[in-house]
Amino acid sequence: MTARSPDEPHRVATPLELLFDLCFVVAVAQAGARLVHALAEGDPGHGVTGYLFVFFAIWWAWVNFTWFASAYDCDDVPYRIATLVQMAGVLVLAAGIPRAFDDAQYAVAITGYLIMRVALTLQWLRAAHGETGPARTAALRYAAGLVVVQVGWVVLLLLPDAAWAWGFVPLAIAVPAFAEHRHRTPWHPHHIAERYGLFTIIVLGETISAATVAVQSALDESAALDTLVPIAAGGLLLVFAAFWIYFAVPIHQYLTSNRQAFLWGYGHYVILGSAAAIGAGIEVAVEQATHHAHLSTRAASFAVTLPTALFMTTVWLVHSRHFKQGTAQQLVLPAGAVLVLAASFAGHWAVPLAGLAAACTVAAGVGLAATRVRPPRVP
Repeated sequence: MTARSPDEPHRVATPLELLFDLCFVVAVAQAGARLVHALAEGDPGHGVTGYLFVFFAIWWAWVNFTWFASAYDCDDVPYRIATLVQMAGVLVLAAGIPRAFDDAQYAVAITGYLIMRVALTLQWLRAAHGETGPARTAALRYAAGLVVVQVGWVVLLLLPDAAWAWGFVPLAIAVPAFAEHRHRTPWHPHHIAERYGLFTIIVLGETISAATVAVQSALDESAALDTLVPIAAGGLLLVFAAFWIYFAVPIHQYLTSNRQAFLWGYGHYVILGSAAAIGAGIEVAVEQATHHAHLSTRAASFAVTLPTALFMTTVWLVHSRHFKQGTAQQLVLPAGAVLVLAASFAGHWAVPLAGLAAACTVAAGVGLAATRVRPPRVP
C-alpha cells in the first residue's frame, strides 16, 4: 500500500466509498428518529443531549475512514475486504443507537466501533509497512492511537456514567492531532471536499425522507391539508436553501494545510448534525400540528428553526466566509439565520416563513455575487 498523491488530477469518490456512505443512512435515520420521539414527548433535554452524543459517534466513524481513504485508497482486494468489515461495524453501531440514546447502554455501539477499529488499525499498519521516515511514523501513530482509544472506550463501559463526561472528548479527538503532529498524511483536498459534500447530501436526503414520512403518516389519518402543505413546502425550501448555501464555494481551494482542514473538518460535526436535525424538526412540527406531540407550537417551531439557523451560521463560519468579499456578503448568512429564528414566533406559519427566509438569503447572496467582477459566489 503506497500513498496516493495529494496533487492527483481528477480524483473523485470511488463506488466503494459511496457504498460505505450508504451504510450511514441507517445510523443517521436511527439518531433522527430517537430525537423526534424525545422532542414529541416533551423531553428536549434528554433528546438533544442524546442526539449530540450518538450523532458524534456516527460522524466520527465516518471521518476516520474518509481521511484514511483520501491518503491510502489503493482499491485492491485486502483494502476492499477491510472496508467491507468496517461497513459491518457501522451497521452494528446503528443497531446500538436506540439503546445508547434511550438507556445509556453503549455495549452494542462500542462493539460496532471495535469491529471498525480493528479493520482500520490493520489498514494503518499496512500503510506503515509501505512507508518510510516521517510518513511511516505517522501511520504507526495512527495505529497505536486507535488501539489505545478503543481500549479506553471499553474501560469507560466498566466505569460509572459520570466518567463519560471526562473521557469522551479526549478519546474522540486526540488521535489525529497526535499522529499528524510532525507529518501530514497525503490527503487530497478536492477529494476530501467532495467526500464531505456527499455526506452532506446524505443527511439532507434523510431530512427529505423524514419529512415525507411524517406528512404521509399524517395524511393517512386524514389530517387537514391546509395544515400540512405549508409545513411540507417550508421544509422543502429549507432543504433546497441548505443545499445551495453549502455548495456555493470551491472549498477545496481553502484546504491547504492540516490546521485549515482539521478546523473545517471538525466544524462539520455541527454542520452535518444540524442538517440532519432539520428533518427531525419537521417531523416534530407535523406531529404537533396533527396533535400527536406533547409540546407547544412555538417549541415545535424552534425544533425546525434552531438547527436551520445553526446550519447557516456554522456553514458561514467554517466553510463559506473564506470566499466572501465585503461586509454585505459576509452578513448574508448570519442575517439569514436571525430571520429564520425570528420566524419561530409566527405560530403555525413558522416553518413556511423560515423556508421563505432561507430562500431570500440565497437570493440575496446571488444578487450580491452578481454585482462583483469575479465569477458569481453565492452564500
